[in-house]
Amino acid sequence: MKKVLVMFLIAVIALGAFGVGAQDEELVPVRLQLQWVAQSQFAGYFAAHDLGFYEDEGLDLTILEGAVEIVPQQVVASGGAEFGIAWVPKVLESNEQGVDLVNIGQVFQRSGTLQVAFVESGIETVEDFEGMRIGTWGFGNEHELFAAMRAADIDPENPDDVTIVLQPFDMALLVNGEVDAAQAMTYNEYAQVLEQINPETGELFQPEELNVIDFNDVGTAMLQDHLFVNADWLAEEGNEDIAMRFLKASFRGWIYCRDNFDECAEIVLDNGTTLGESHQRWQLNEINRLIWPSPLGIGVLDTDLWDQTVDVALEGAVINEAPDESAFRTDLAEAALEALLADFPDLDVIGEAFEPIEVELREGGE
Repeated sequence: MKKVLVMFLIAVIALGAFGVGAQDEELVPVRLQLQWVAQSQFAGYFAAHDLGFYEDEGLDLTILEGAVEIVPQQVVASGGAEFGIAWVPKVLESNEQGVDLVNIGQVFQRSGTLQVAFVESGIETVEDFEGMRIGTWGFGNEHELFAAMRAADIDPENPDDVTIVLQPFDMALLVNGEVDAAQAMTYNEYAQVLEQINPETGELFQPEELNVIDFNDVGTAMLQDHLFVNADWLAEEGNEDIAMRFLKASFRGWIYCRDNFDECAEIVLDNGTTLGESHQRWQLNEINRLIWPSPLGIGVLDTDLWDQTVDVALEGAVINEAPDESAFRTDLAEAALEALLADFPDLDVIGEAFEPIEVELREGGE
């Protein structure tokens, strides 16, 4: 059935009902709820919007910025947006609480979560957390960390094993020596350390002064940024096609940001980000690392990584039961990629040859 849908949607594109030239049709208004404010984490969507890729697909997209009090799952479930972005375990948790959201595009192929310590702490592995002060943001961001500690026979709920410290969304506690290791995203908080002056040297902190634990290497990484919709909305007539066109334009935006780094970074800066230029360039470079390469094609879910995410979520009691197969679909992303290649046969949707660039951070991320 899914294969039939893929072929049908591609046929619609081929007949010219949508795709290139669709800007001559009446645009369909849709909304995308981000999980945070404008920054390079969402660069592909801003690029696709500003370059007219959504209009090419007959869509009039409004990008809704996030905030601390905004939960994308709630916004999409209540009809406040057709599309949302969030981490996979957070959506699984919301579904178990009674909503019905569907992963239709897995943009990030790997986790961006790190635990960062100064070299002098002696922390090199998760096993070294024992007896230490370990920072985490909490609020559902701790699952990879806690799963890793349990695998190392460290109970995060036992203060005799480890002291868990709730940290703010910055690295002040680490820099001030109030925690021995702090939680960070590759594209944000890790850079915040490298943007600060080391008082002992008078220069910016350097990567070699830090030990970094990557949960992709540890084996407890969970899938993060993905595109999801309300199952009821998706079931309405015509909305599968709208979703496919939205994915097509979004993927095109991310490919543009991979292949046109400087131009994409400028688009983010032009969209009112409050972060500095060097920080945004660092962030875009790291986001590209999380997306590329995409072995199955950008946006297509790797079911092995899905299973690992579910296993960690179950082990950490994020969810009580494994989700059924309706929690994700790959057919819409696959149809979007085939339609994209029909329009642009030479487009690289996998990015096997992707190489990150060198980004020089400046003090304060300026």
